[in-house]
Amino acid sequence: MPYGIIIAFDGYPIIQSLVKIYLIYTCIAARNLSDEAKKVISSLRVNLNEGRKSLLWIVGRDTEKLTEKEVIRATVETVAENTSDGVIAPLFYTMIFGITGGIVYKFVNTMDSMIGYKNEKYLDFGYLAAKTDDMLNLIPARLTEILMIISAPKETDKTRSFQIVKRDGRNHKSPNSGYPESAVAGILKVQLGGSSSYKGVLVQKPTIGDPLESLQKNTC
Repeated sequence: MPYGIIIAFDGYPIIQSLVKIYLIYTCIAARNLSDEAKKVISSLRVNLNEGRKSLLWIVGRDTEKLTEKEVIRATVETVAENTSDGVIAPLFYTMIFGITGGIVYKFVNTMDSMIGYKNEKYLDFGYLAAKTDDMLNLIPARLTEILMIISAPKETDKTRSFQIVKRDGRNHKSPNSGYPESAVAGILKVQLGGSSSYKGVLVQKPTIGDPLESLQKNTC
C-alpha cells in the first residue's frame, strides 16, 4: 500500500508531503479527461473518420458507423460520467479515508473499466468489480450531479436542470452514470443516451434530457 512508500521517507516531512501529493494526483484524471475530449473534437474538425478513431480511445462502444452528432454525444456522455469516476469519486474517498481510500477506489474503478463487461468473456469474472464500483459510486455520482448544476454558468436554468436529473437520472444501465449525464443534459439543454452498439451488439437505452439544443462541436 502507499504507506510503505511514505514510511520509506520517514524523517523527511517535505518529501513525504510531495509523495502524498503525487499519489493523490495519480488518482485524479481531470486533465487527461479534458485532453482526450479535446482530441476527439479536434479530430472531428479534420473529418468524421478521424473523430471516430479518437473517440475509440475513451469509449467502449463501437465507433465505426457513428454520425458526427453521435460522436459528439458519446464524448459529452464520457466526460459527464468520468467527471464522477475520475475526479469527484477519488477526491471524495481521499478526503474520507486518506490516500489509501483514493487508491483503493481507483483500483476498483480501473478493474471495472477493464473487466466489468456483460459479455461471455467477463460476465462472471468481472461481476465483483462492476458491483463494487457501482456501490462505491453511489454517493459520488449524486454529489457530482449537484456540484455540476450549482457550478454551471449563471444563465443556466438550474431548477430545470435538477428536474431533468430527477426525471432521467435513472435512465441508464448503470445505477450511477445517469445522474452526472442528466445534469449535463439539463445544463446544455441537449439529449443524451439512446441506443449504442457494443462489440457488434445493439444495446437499447432510454434517452436523457430534452433536445432543446443540437449537439455540435462547440458543445464539448
